[in-house]
Amino acid sequence: MIPPGFLQDLLGRVDIVDVVGRHVELKRGGANWMGLCPFHAEKSPSFSVSPSKQFYYCFGCGASGDAIRFLSEHTGMSFVDAVTELAQGVGLPVPQEQASPEERQRRQRLAERRLTLTGVLAKAAAHYRQVLRESAPAIAYLKGRGLSGEIAAHFGLGYAPPGWRTLAGVFPHYDDPLLEEAGLVRSRDPDDEDNDQERRRYDWFRHRVMFPIRAVGGEIVGFGGRVLDDSKPKYLNSPETPVFSKGHELYGLFEGRQAIRERGFALVVEGYMDVVALAQAGLGNAVATLGTACTGDHIQKLLRFTDAIVFSFDGDDAGRRAAARALEAALPHATDLRNIRFLFLPSEHDPDSFVRQHGVAAFEAAVADAVPLSRQILAQAALDCDLGSAEGRARMLAQARPLWSALPDGVLRRQMLGELAHAGLMPVDELGALWQPGRSTGQRSGGPTTLAPRQHPVRAGRRMPAASADLAVRLLLRHAQWWDQLTADDHQLLHELGGEHGALIAWLEARLHEYGAETWAALDEALQGHDLQPAAVRIADPASLADCHEFADLERVLHRLWEARLNVQIADLIAGAASAGPDRNLLEQVASLRARADAHKRRATAA
Repeated sequence: MIPPGFLQDLLGRVDIVDVVGRHVELKRGGANWMGLCPFHAEKSPSFSVSPSKQFYYCFGCGASGDAIRFLSEHTGMSFVDAVTELAQGVGLPVPQEQASPEERQRRQRLAERRLTLTGVLAKAAAHYRQVLRESAPAIAYLKGRGLSGEIAAHFGLGYAPPGWRTLAGVFPHYDDPLLEEAGLVRSRDPDDEDNDQERRRYDWFRHRVMFPIRAVGGEIVGFGGRVLDDSKPKYLNSPETPVFSKGHELYGLFEGRQAIRERGFALVVEGYMDVVALAQAGLGNAVATLGTACTGDHIQKLLRFTDAIVFSFDGDDAGRRAAARALEAALPHATDLRNIRFLFLPSEHDPDSFVRQHGVAAFEAAVADAVPLSRQILAQAALDCDLGSAEGRARMLAQARPLWSALPDGVLRRQMLGELAHAGLMPVDELGALWQPGRSTGQRSGGPTTLAPRQHPVRAGRRMPAASADLAVRLLLRHAQWWDQLTADDHQLLHELGGEHGALIAWLEARLHEYGAETWAALDEALQGHDLQPAAVRIADPASLADCHEFADLERVLHRLWEARLNVQIADLIAGAASAGPDRNLLEQVASLRARADAHKRRATAA
């Protein structure tokens, strides 16, 4: 937490006219400065910046605030990032009350390293832009794709010429490790006999049109390069670096943030050229993932600028698979006030070719008819299912459950339960009792049925032990690598803890799938600004990070959770028998469940 006193000191030192003036063209208008509002479309300046009050106000849309709020709302920075950028500009260190001196030094080193690397990348980008001006083939290629010089300049397009070491003419010290760390050059194994001295260190990008990739603050963090012919690979991204991660960045977000606000939604496409071509056609609100599936981080970044997202995919199998990944990433963020849709173009088209052939109006009409998230959930769940049979409907509901469970609690989640129950020909109360631990239908039809632990609903009023749930999630947040050592049944048990525990487990599993095991410090950073951050910090308990644990500790706490779960199931069976009449299989079912409890106990004891 940043002390309020520091914020007041910071705002007293920065000049809001200077801060806003880096993003908006301002002209003196009496005691204030005036410009076109960056938060809505206008032709006459109504955006006023007061140097005496250190405050901005728009007479058109009512946007107002101080320098920190301007950076947060205009660039999409987090509050902490905005404070940090302003503090660096006036030479103030940002106090970190809960960080140790070593952690503060580490963060300072990372910030300095980032500035150094982005400076190197900016110099390379300037070189690529200059080369483009002198390259007739590259210019002809861009013109052939229908791009104007204005659009090329807006996106900072450039050209990396052929040749293995052209950047040696840009950077005097071509052997500087920073060039490789920034992803601009690459080194071969010096023992490789096939490499001559000239090619042991060489440029990463050669003979490609260059697309600078900017972070939300505007700094260049990487590049995408496209060949001018049919060479492979067609697209090449910067490698992962300390400042660039494909799972975090979106191409075109910095350039398109104003258009996203004006048009009211972000359009997510699959390629750089789609973004640039759509901007050329007047549709500047498109962004692209960088050769990877859409992630939760991508969604969070977009939601800083808009509450509406449209994903655009080809209608082929690859497009359907990409849509499935995007749906999984979007579900935890699909609150009742957000609008997430899916656009499937004909398989022979991408957005660029569709607009070329059918025009902007046809593309906008297709966007307007995009599939709502609720219908996409139903379509994804019903994939490869015969809804005309009981088996097919059961399969559909089994596939729907993890999708529905990922939705945040609210009206949409409750409506989807009804939609899925209707599609599966089940009473909604029965499906709710089956899927939501703690709920019960209040009635039983026939005798008790044997259910696996991962499927059996927990009776109302019976809860999993809160202390054990806290400890299980805490251990996994601190030792994420232990997740892969657990069984599938253990995973399901953890998912069904419900509430903030279940939500954190779902978030952690998605994070592990995308990035692998990370330290608690990395997870804490990834959770910044997330709705789950307060719960994660409370459960992880940073004050006790020095405590030592072993995997056996996790095994033992899971045993306690399993034992509580199985005891509830046994009690449910007995209660069911009491209300439905005697059942000859009751004792066998109870014995089976108790055998499960004993097995988990033996496993935990052995651990």
